[in-house]
Amino acid sequence: MNKLRKHMSANTTNVVEAKNLLDIKAPTGNLYESISIIAKRANQINISLKEELHNKLEEFASHTDSLEEIHENKEQIEISRAYEKMPNPSILATQEFLENKVYYRKNDDDLFR
Repeated sequence: MNKLRKHMSANTTNVVEAKNLLDIKAPTGNLYESISIIAKRANQINISLKEELHNKLEEFASHTDSLEEIHENKEQIEISRAYEKMPNPSILATQEFLENKVYYRKNDDDLFR
């Protein structure tokens, strides 16, 4: 739960808040470029959290097809609930971007010359 603890301790709320577009535009000078960077970072966060969740739930997986053997595991339920309570990856990515914690670079090559 390393990534889970990292994101839960980031003091991020689950509530979507309105952001000032000028604050989002400021680091890159272009609103659409900033939104693209945030979207790519949100995808990265989502993929890593999903992989971590699947790895943790894999420990509880039953490889038999019998319906009688299905049972609830309290640890599995707690892990799932903790991930459900986490903020949306786009909220996390936006916060990271506004705090200048996202590394990005601009490709200066003009491909259409």
